[in-house]
Amino acid sequence: MVRLDICGAEFPLRKSRYEKRRDRNEYSSMPEICRFLGIVISMYFDEHNPPHFDVRYNEYRAVFSVRTLNRIDGRMPARVRGLVEEWAELHQNELMSMWESKVFHKLEPLV
Repeated sequence: MVRLDICGAEFPLRKSRYEKRRDRNEYSSMPEICRFLGIVISMYFDEHNPPHFDVRYNEYRAVFSVRTLNRIDGRMPARVRGLVEEWAELHQNELMSMWESKVFHKLEPLV
């Protein structure tokens, strides 16, 4: 994909972290922590800081910070983002301990 500037010159668009992962098909190997209402929440345990978890919903992908519960990267519909933030607030301590210990376990869904 390219972007055209005012003069018609082409510049390549930078791929987001999600597009790169999708191209490498890494989403299938990510451990699933929780699933509810079509929302899939996963976490890589060997990833970089800050502590975060990945969210998939239909064609949308986003990364949320465990500490602040804010979206770090990607796109997510506002309604879904609110549900994810509400779920994460309930499980914030568990998410942080999973990130630090690298011990995987499933968490209860919001609904």
